[in-house]
Amino acid sequence: MLPGQPSHTLLRTAIRRAQHQLLDRPLLLHDPIVVDLVPEASEPHILADFGGSEELLPAMFRALFAMRSRFAEDRLKEAAARGVRQYVMIGAGLDTFPWRQPGFARDMRIFAADHPASLIWTQHRLRERNVERPPNLTFAPVDLEQQRLAEQLAACGFDLEAPGFCSLLGVSQFLTGGALDSLLRFAASLKTESELVLSFAPPDDELAGLDLDAITRSVARTMELGEPWKSRPRARDLIDRLVQLGFTDVFHLSPDKAQARYFADRHDQLRAPRWEQLIAATRK
Repeated sequence: MLPGQPSHTLLRTAIRRAQHQLLDRPLLLHDPIVVDLVPEASEPHILADFGGSEELLPAMFRALFAMRSRFAEDRLKEAAARGVRQYVMIGAGLDTFPWRQPGFARDMRIFAADHPASLIWTQHRLRERNVERPPNLTFAPVDLEQQRLAEQLAACGFDLEAPGFCSLLGVSQFLTGGALDSLLRFAASLKTESELVLSFAPPDDELAGLDLDAITRSVARTMELGEPWKSRPRARDLIDRLVQLGFTDVFHLSPDKAQARYFADRHDQLRAPRWEQLIAATRK
């Protein structure tokens, strides 16, 4: 991120999710709120700017942004069933979950944690749209590179003595290795039944074809925006680190598993991406 400016990638995420709502059927993620949330995600803007729903690379990007939120929210529902009542969206951006939260989340404390500059920009956009803050939502300004997440969240009302669910979607690649490890250690420090869901971008030598093309374009685009990629771990190394930190149940949603779970029986261009993957880690 550029000093004093919000992340530019949060806008791209909202646009892709809005595209999914308008262009794809069936939906992986039902998110009507994101359409028109910002001018760039409005229906007229998307339809005027988009060539067609069958273009392969744009469809893969839509699949990624919808799938990772769907997976995190599926896991959150399971965590709520076992009594978790705190949800931290790390790098929340324009994630609309607090405004479309299902019944299982109504008695949760939800923390939208993001860089202060991004939070200011996001709240301004929400006020422009006349979107009111749900009573169980707290905006939590955090700078992940400062590696003081526990302290910053506690100051916003997060209970460090109770279980929590943390999501880290589309963020890990922008963190230094030290900042990412600090975040993993924070999640591992939480009480039994806590869970972390994170996405990560594997190195180039594990990718090929359109997946390699997609990640190459993404790296170049965000570099131009002043947001370089810094961490590209291998799945095996990330899993080993999570186990070392004390997570007892670590699940890698590999591309093959994601394809079977979320994309089977589709007849369009949406498929599970390989250039960004997901892991869920639970302390039991």
